[in-house]
Parts: sequence; structure tokens; C-alpha cells
Amino acid sequence: MQPLVGINWDFVFQIINTIIIFLVLKKFLFKPVTEFMENRRKTIEDSIKVAENKNREVDGLKAEYQSKLDSIKEERNEMIKEASKRADQRGEEIIKKAELEAKKIIDKANLDIERERQKALNELKDQMSELVIMAASKIVEKELDKNQHDAMIKEFIKEVGEAKWQN
Repeated sequence: MQPLVGINWDFVFQIINTIIIFLVLKKFLFKPVTEFMENRRKTIEDSIKVAENKNREVDGLKAEYQSKLDSIKEERNEMIKEASKRADQRGEEIIKKAELEAKKIIDKANLDIERERQKALNELKDQMSELVIMAASKIVEKELDKNQHDAMIKEFIKEVGEAKWQN
């Protein structure tokens, strides 16, 4: 019987084989795998750094675009205010022009009314003068010459007609 724990050649060969396999695996498997893993870690770190840089760039561009958008909004509001102000001014000009036109029309109408009133007065005076002539010719029953006739009409209109027609 062999002892349970003992050193024999099988055990030594197993240890030597294990050491050889370890060295071979270390040279051909562990080292390349470790290098691969290290390269992969560096690649991932570089990608993260690039992504962080891109994020910072994007944040900067976002802030720049936001600033531009705000300035565009301010400019738009200024343009709207300016257009509104111009529209108000134009409206006031149109109103003033319309008021001026209305005043001109009213003045013209008043002038026309005054002319028509004067024309009606003159016609009325002419009719009165004809009536006066007829009445005077019947009362006087004599022939007057044309100059005396006109003078008498004018005098009558001056004395009686003006006072009556103006009241």
C-alpha cells in the first residue's frame, strides 16, 4: 500500500507539467488576453473622453444657439413694436387727413349753403322789387324812366328789404 501523502515521481511530473502549462499559458494566453483587455480599456476610456468632449461642444453650441434664438426673439419683438408704432402713426395720419378732408367738405358745404342763401335772397329781392314796381306803378300811375325806377327799387331794398331779410 502506498501512503496517502507521499512524494513520488508522478507527483513531481504533475507539478512540472502544471508549471510548464502555466508558463505556456502565461506566454501565449494570459499575456495576449491581458494586452487585449488593456487595449480595450484604453479604447473605451478614449471613447468616453471623446464623448465627453463632444458633449461639451454640444452644450456650447446649444448655449450659442439659445443665445441666437433669444436675440432673434428680441429682434422679432422690436420689429413688431416698430411695425405697430408705424401702423399707429399711419393711422393717426389717415385720421388727421380724413378730419382735414371732412373740414374742407363742411367748409365747402357751408360756403355753398351761404351762396344758395344769398342767391335765394337775391331772387326774393328781385321778386319783391318786381312786386314793388307793380305796386308803385299802380299807386303812382305814372311812367317812370328806367333810371328813376332802378333808384327807387334800390332805395326801397336798402330801407325795408335789408332789415327784413336779415331778421
